[in-house]
Amino acid sequence: MRYDTTITFPGLGLSVDPGRSFSLGPLTIHYYGVIIAVGLLLAAFYGLRRSKEFGLKQDDILDGVLGIVPFAVICARAYYCIFSWEEYASHPIQVLYIWEGGLAIYGGVIGAVIGVIVFCKIKRISLGATLDLVALGFLIGQSVGRWGNFFNREAYGAVTDSFLRMGLYQPALGRFEYYHPTFLYESVWNALGFLLLHFMSKKRQYDGQIALGYAVWYGAGRTVIEGLRMDSLYWGSFRVSQMLALISCVAAVAVLIWQAARPHDRAELFGNRMAFKEAAEQLPDEQASDQEL
Repeated sequence: MRYDTTITFPGLGLSVDPGRSFSLGPLTIHYYGVIIAVGLLLAAFYGLRRSKEFGLKQDDILDGVLGIVPFAVICARAYYCIFSWEEYASHPIQVLYIWEGGLAIYGGVIGAVIGVIVFCKIKRISLGATLDLVALGFLIGQSVGRWGNFFNREAYGAVTDSFLRMGLYQPALGRFEYYHPTFLYESVWNALGFLLLHFMSKKRQYDGQIALGYAVWYGAGRTVIEGLRMDSLYWGSFRVSQMLALISCVAAVAVLIWQAARPHDRAELFGNRMAFKEAAEQLPDEQASDQEL
């Protein structure tokens, strides 16, 4: 049955029909996957540009993207499927249809953190500094990636008549219904969080501070936004992501308060220590050149 696929924002005077995919020769390219890939590439580019400030090499960033991201995506998919198994129980093969949507951010975050811990052990680099840079990349990827939900017409909230309401045609009702565009709320919230933490990162006092800030910012926003959504994943009567968001936010606030009461020397930042080490290694060569002259 065909029906109206237009997405409207009457409060903004907008009406669009973006479709879900486009063809490239024999291939069908889904916008959801394109948006996720763009978010990942922007996050990786940002990480490459700022890697030295955090004491990391660009090769570390590339190795991390290649090794950790696939694992994080698998965890994001697994998290979603576990808590919505009724959708896949009769056709388990659909678990592999990732292009149809169904990635849980917290599953991806958990997978990424596990991957980063292992990665840092192998590379012998600072976990705190790496998580700081990864957290900034998360906010970029999440802010951009949420627009994949727009193209898939998913991750929206309850019915509303607010100024920002989003209209979707509901075949069962035979009319448009208007919902909170929670994908938009979260995208904007993450973009603001990125800008805030980006500038804070230039004056961070200790490794891990930005990662804690991410947990607070994202956790606070997700706690509120998740309460508006109609497609939350539940564990009993609890919204799983909302519960994790609140717990992580409160825990991170507690650690930030504890850290604020402790003295910190910015010279101990992993990036500063690596810069000092690099300068010390170059010093003999420079002295030798001076003697030759």
